[in-house]
Amino acid sequence: MYFSEFIAGWISGAVGLVVGHPMDTIKVRLQTQLKYRGIIDCMIKIYKHERIPGFFKGMSFPVLSVAVGNAVVFSSYSNALEFISQSQRSDRSSSPSSVEIFVAGCFSGAVQVLVMAPVDLVKVRLQNQSHPHQSVSGGGSGGPQYRGPVHCVASILRQEGVPGLYRGVGALALRDIPCYGLYFLPYELLCRTLTEEGHQPGTATVLVAGGCAGVVTWSCATPMDVVKARLQMEGVRGQRYGGVLACVRESVRAEGGAVLFKGLLANSVRAFPVNAVTFLTYESLLRGMQ
Repeated sequence: MYFSEFIAGWISGAVGLVVGHPMDTIKVRLQTQLKYRGIIDCMIKIYKHERIPGFFKGMSFPVLSVAVGNAVVFSSYSNALEFISQSQRSDRSSSPSSVEIFVAGCFSGAVQVLVMAPVDLVKVRLQNQSHPHQSVSGGGSGGPQYRGPVHCVASILRQEGVPGLYRGVGALALRDIPCYGLYFLPYELLCRTLTEEGHQPGTATVLVAGGCAGVVTWSCATPMDVVKARLQMEGVRGQRYGGVLACVRESVRAEGGAVLFKGLLANSVRAFPVNAVTFLTYESLLRGMQ
């Protein structure tokens, strides 16, 4: 059973990543660069200078690794939920409580941070490379700082050592641990509400519940997501922060309180279809393998 959950999580993570990566690239650019006025402006400039491949920068590395991270999240969540539920109640047939779902989700978020911190760092670094595509005038001059994920990892290790791969891990933990608790909670509650007792959630229910769970989670995660992205880019463009609180303080002082919600719309637009597809793929594969 645990193996089935891992495989279903892996495949659903890969599907969700491919669906959402272009909007994720736009979100990262908005959070870390000041030259874009909004989603449309960012989209136009990326296409103008970098063409379609610009929207998929940084995807080659996480398409497998993020899928593994998703597998770890789903399998650790289901296993933690089963353990918590069984240890708290003698009646194993009753549904887990909201608190049990939240705690299990937080546990899966902690596991996700340990596994995925270096992968997320490399993804953000690659997504922030805005060098022109070779088909654009001037595209042949001045190549990218990183030639790919392997070169990016090697460069970080050479220049910053192993700790360099964990830049922003504190902000990542503050984002993922509570937000994964929120991620599974609305999904489980909506599935129960929209499904008749004794029946499995249907396709439409899973899509709606998964999409809503994604929007709720990313709405809460965006402020710390901004901080995480800025800490992960620390040193690349000369900007240095003294940690999470210093990053928040300096960002708010320079750009106002709204800076903590940069990329919120992009996150929300991306979150619904990505998480709807992710949950549907996961549930469908899990049922098929059981």
